[in-house]
This record gives sequence, structure tokens and C-alpha cells, in this order.
Amino acid sequence: MKKLLIATGNQGKLGEIKNFLEDLNFEIISLKDLGLNQDVEEDGKTYKENSQKKAIHFAKLSNLPTIADDGGIEIDALNGEPGINSKYWAKDEEEIIKKLGKISEKLPESNRGATFKTVISLALPSGEVWSAYDEVKGVITKNEHMKRIVGYPYRSFFYLPEIGKYYHEDELTKDEQRLYNHRYKAIVKLKAIIEEIFEL
Repeated sequence: MKKLLIATGNQGKLGEIKNFLEDLNFEIISLKDLGLNQDVEEDGKTYKENSQKKAIHFAKLSNLPTIADDGGIEIDALNGEPGINSKYWAKDEEEIIKKLGKISEKLPESNRGATFKTVISLALPSGEVWSAYDEVKGVITKNEHMKRIVGYPYRSFFYLPEIGKYYHEDELTKDEQRLYNHRYKAIVKLKAIIEEIFEL
């Protein structure tokens, strides 16, 4: 069975991506499985640049086809911040939630919009790389969700008005995941590329 490396140290993201790829005929490998714990400096100016840089780096290092992603949340009232700096907006997830909680209290009701964006890239050891983009729009709530998701601090305040639910794995049905999960939608696009490349 062919192997596919998921290049992320975020265990929540790893589990989500593995779940979305479960119907492909690949053995999904993590960085931990290969004993790799190094970081790639995310110095790109766009999600795509960072996503492709990580995918290419680990594809060459592991000699395996590799998937990596980069994304963030863009809050309308903050002129798109934290955006590409979402991961580094505070020192850890607890501090991110505290910071977002304080901001959420001050946002006007007329301007609470926010967008999760992601670019997921597939790279081969040769350096060839492909990318897929998607997003989901919602609002920043005043009240934090009672349950936190490790790896996804921003989802504690992200609400989907269309269905009246938080963007939370315990709340969304499988059908709602397909409609609203930005990472799932990007991976569906990338799957078509994977199937073509590997003639699945």
C-alpha cells in the first residue's frame, strides 16, 4: 500500500485530515511515525506559500508524497487579522482563547463576521506541488463554547448562523461537515488531484 505523509504536529488537524482521507487507498503516516519533530519556518506571505513550503520540505526529507496545510481566521473588524499569523497570535492556545474572548466582548453586533481559510498542498519528493483552497464564513460569538477542541482554539468562538451551531466537531453532523468544514472541502478538491496523479 502506498504511503502518504501528513506534515503537521497539530494532533487535532492530523486526526481530521486522516478522517477525511480514509477512503483513499493509502497508509497515512504522521511526522511522529517517522520520528520527525522539526518545524519549517512559516515565512511566506500567503497561506499557499507556507503550505507548499512545508509540503515540499517534508516530501523531500521523507521521500514520501506529503500533504501540508496552512490557514487562519480573518476577522472583519480587525481588518483580516490575525490571518496568516493565527498560529502565533499568542504564546499558546489558552492565551489565544483569552485574547479572542476579550476582543469578542468589544465587537459591534453589526460587524462580527469572520472567515476561516485554508490552503492544502500535496508535494512529491521531486518537488512537484499542487494546492487546493477553501473557506467557511461565520461570526465571532460573545460566549465561548463550553468544550474546547485541542488544536482549534478559534473554533471556541466561531459560530455558523446558517445552521445555528458552533463550528465544533461535537455539534456538526457528517452532512454539515461536508458543507461547512473548510478543510474537508479543500481536501475533496485535492483528492481529485491525488487520484489523477496516482491513477486511483
